[in-house]
Amino acid sequence: MGMNIAMVVFILGWVLSFEALFLLLPVLTALIYHESAGWSFLLTAGICLFLGVLITRFKPKKKALYAREGFIIVSLSWIVLSVFGALPFVFSGTIPHFMDALFESVSGFTTTGATILSDVEALPKSCLMWRAFSHWVGGMGVLVFIMAFLPLSGAGNMNLMRAESTGPSVSKLVPRVRKTAVLLYAMYMAMTLLEFVCLLIAKMSFFDALCTAFSTAGTGGFGIRNDSIGSYSPVLQIIIAVFAMLFGVNFSFYFLLLSRRFREAFQITEVWIYFGIILISVSTIAMNIIAMTDSAGDAVRHAFFTVSSIITTTGFSTLDFGQFPILSQTILVVLMFIGACAGSTGGGIKVSRLIILVKTMIKEIHIQIHPKQIQKVKLNGHLIPHEVVRAVNTYMAVYLLFFVASVIAVSFDNYDTTTTFTAVAATINNIGPGLEMVGPAGNFGFFSVFAKGVLILDMLAGRLELFPILLLFSPAAWKK
Repeated sequence: MGMNIAMVVFILGWVLSFEALFLLLPVLTALIYHESAGWSFLLTAGICLFLGVLITRFKPKKKALYAREGFIIVSLSWIVLSVFGALPFVFSGTIPHFMDALFESVSGFTTTGATILSDVEALPKSCLMWRAFSHWVGGMGVLVFIMAFLPLSGAGNMNLMRAESTGPSVSKLVPRVRKTAVLLYAMYMAMTLLEFVCLLIAKMSFFDALCTAFSTAGTGGFGIRNDSIGSYSPVLQIIIAVFAMLFGVNFSFYFLLLSRRFREAFQITEVWIYFGIILISVSTIAMNIIAMTDSAGDAVRHAFFTVSSIITTTGFSTLDFGQFPILSQTILVVLMFIGACAGSTGGGIKVSRLIILVKTMIKEIHIQIHPKQIQKVKLNGHLIPHEVVRAVNTYMAVYLLFFVASVIAVSFDNYDTTTTFTAVAATINNIGPGLEMVGPAGNFGFFSVFAKGVLILDMLAGRLELFPILLLFSPAAWKK
């Protein structure tokens, strides 16, 4: 079968049309706060709408979408979204250089939260809103959003969803993919609204609460203050940390709870291990940083906030964790790689993948001792198909190669090892801050254009879990 290029272009047209719609929120923000930057968003929305309407007028004859098209559409959608999302920063002059604006835009949509800006408080409110809202759009996935509204044909929908969703395997929550997309977004919107209301009750201003809720929901972490979340009250910090942790949970768990299938929900091993990792990490770091804080309560609060923020790849901070003792810093770097649950808005390798890897490793050890015994790998009481185990092993191998290649490429800038290593870890795992020069108190603005290009690729590859992006570079994928 040849590549259905007409269908790929058609869906990209819809992506641009939806982006025009998304851009109206910062336009509205600029109107409310009387900001001239609103024109740059309006102009970009006009460009997106013009191109989107023009492209979608040509309806493709063949509507079939296979796995290959799914991957290509997802990759190109995120690239198109980010390129056009960068234009308002350039047009308004807030980020004049396109490469810097693209870094900020990709960081927004991929929910990374790494920034090239040293003073975010100097930005117009419309730009702050756009940064936060791009996290929210990217959190659940732009194509999942479009599928909730667009009546595309059956199997093609599933291929799009699989290519965009995070984790080892994706299953439909309900028989119809479109209904699954609507359900996911309904849960996502409800949780975002709940956090927004909680922040308002805890006395955060309307604008700050909306931006923070968007950033937390997408586990993105673009702050609207230079000290991230540090200057907010302890109550607000706890609310944000709790919601970041909840957005890192597999959304299937919430769906099962809402469907009153409690037994199935509580059988999801990944969720228990995720909470277990958080508990152990918080306890260890709290004991480790107690000398840095005023009281044991403060130590627990800062430890909980930092752990919740890093494992879910949100990347907010209340303290500069680059000043933590080495044990705490090491735990945080490990959490950067572990990441949140599959099927959540978080990044990283994902807890379920690590469970499958550990179980496979134990199985291999058993086979060495008892070669004739048949060993099976189970998760949540079900056998894991061999294809899933193979996919996880392949993913880890590709992830490692991609990571090493990126570290080598970024090291040409000749910064210290910790900065280089954690800059790649923070972008490929969609976290935001790393350590040393890219810590919570620093930013990514000092990197060369080449290094920024590598880190942009890392952010996209990390959010889309490598293969959709790698497929763009495969000549076989484009053969007619």
